[in-house]
Amino acid sequence: MSELLRIEDLKVNYGGIEAVKGISLSVKEGEIVTLIGANGAGKSTTLRTISGLVKPRSGKITFDGQEITGMDPTSIVTTGITMSPEGRRIFPDMTVKENLRVGAYLRKDDLTEDINWVFDLFPRLKEREWQLGGTLSGGEQQMLAVARALMAKPRLLMLDEPSLGLAPLVVKGIFDIIQEINKQGVTILLVEQNANMALRVAHSAYVLETGRITMTGTGTELLADTRIQEAYLGKKK
Repeated sequence: MSELLRIEDLKVNYGGIEAVKGISLSVKEGEIVTLIGANGAGKSTTLRTISGLVKPRSGKITFDGQEITGMDPTSIVTTGITMSPEGRRIFPDMTVKENLRVGAYLRKDDLTEDINWVFDLFPRLKEREWQLGGTLSGGEQQMLAVARALMAKPRLLMLDEPSLGLAPLVVKGIFDIIQEINKQGVTILLVEQNANMALRVAHSAYVLETGRITMTGTGTELLADTRIQEAYLGKKK
């Protein structure tokens, strides 16, 4: 698999605080790559910097051979990167279908085929296509946030805490859909506090602690590591 995204020695400050302290990572085309770590580790900041919402202090971000460091968010979407943000951020006063159309705001072509595609992925949304986003359940809103991000036809989909605040059964459904999206050809960079679920679906994974990468490996390798089990999976020696 060829490399799709490369981050080299990325440093990001929030005010006087260094939130990301020189991380480097790689995402290959066709992979699910996950970043796990505690709150404040720098995971969401990394995604926001890739998407152009936060400007890095230094370092380099390359996507499909093109340097995108410091580009504005709209330009980054046009390269083929979209993000489903933490907290979902759907438009509560718009219908499901209107939210999906907002996700495709840069496109000039017919959206019918892709709306049908995301409705196939998320049949619950098809049932509620004329319902206001704010009246959906938490799980349905998360589905809508992911579906909206897919409407830009990304090559790389970034997901920020897709399981946050959801019931276990709903979480399993969300992760099943993440794997299905990946099988259909979309590369995924996943930030997730539910380390158990994230590592089970990941081809490769990175552990962030206070702005630094402290471990890396395949999802299977990190699931089996006793340090990960104790720190993130609640298992004791």
